[in-house]
Amino acid sequence: MTTLHHSATSRTTGPPFAEQWRPNAEPAAWAGAQVILLGVLEGTVGLGVLGWLAGIAYAVASQALLSGAVQRSSRGALGPADRVTVVRGLLVGGVTALVADGGGHPALLVVAASVALALDFVDGQVARRTGTASAMGARFDMEVDAFLILVLSVHVSLTLGPWVVVMGALRYAFVAASRGLAWLRGALPPSYARKAVAAVQGVALVVAASGLLPHPGVLVGLALASLLWSFGRDVAWLWRTAPASMEGVSHV
Repeated sequence: MTTLHHSATSRTTGPPFAEQWRPNAEPAAWAGAQVILLGVLEGTVGLGVLGWLAGIAYAVASQALLSGAVQRSSRGALGPADRVTVVRGLLVGGVTALVADGGGHPALLVVAASVALALDFVDGQVARRTGTASAMGARFDMEVDAFLILVLSVHVSLTLGPWVVVMGALRYAFVAASRGLAWLRGALPPSYARKAVAAVQGVALVVAASGLLPHPGVLVGLALASLLWSFGRDVAWLWRTAPASMEGVSHV
C-alpha cells in the first residue's frame, strides 16, 4: 500500500501520484466501461441473468489479467495500440453476454463480432506507427482473438453441432498440453500463413452466425481443416527443433 507523506521531500523525489495511480486504475476503468456496455445492451435489446453473469465474470477476469500484465510489463502502462485492443475486448465481452443469453439477437452479435475482428487490423498498425509494439500488447491481442473465436464457436455449434467448438478449444488445449510438455513452449518463427489461418476462423464463424450464406457447415469445416493443419505444422516444427535432452522428446 502506498503511503502519502505531506512533505516537500516526498513531493519532489517520488513519481506524481497520478502516475502511480494510472497503471492500476486504467484496467479497472475499462472493466467499468464493460459494465456500462452491458447496461446499454440491457436497455436496448434486453439482457437476461445468464448474460449479465457472463458479462460481469468476463469484466472481472479481464480486468485482473490485464492489470497483472500491465504491472509485469516493462512499460508499466497501456499504450495506444493496447487501448484499441481493450476496445476490441469490450466488444468481445458484449458478444459473450449475448451468446450466454441465448444468442437471440444475431444481427447485433454479428455486428459486434465483425467490428472486433476489423479492429484487429488496426491495433497492429497503431503499435507500429507509434513505436509502442510490445510483447504484452501482442499477447493481449492474441488472447482477445482466442476468446472471441471460442465464444463464436460455442454460438455456431448450437446450429452446426458440437464439433465446431474444436475451433475455439484447440488453442487452449495446446496451452494446457504445453504445461506438461516443455518442448511445446518453444518459440515459433513468424508465419503469415499462421496469421491468415487465425483470421479465417473469425470470419468463417461470423459468416456462419449471420446465416447469409447457404451451407455454412462447409465454410466452417474448411476453416477448421486449415486450423488443424496450422497447429499440426507448428507442433511438428516444435518437435523437430526441440533439444533431444528435453523431457518427452526422442528424435529417432
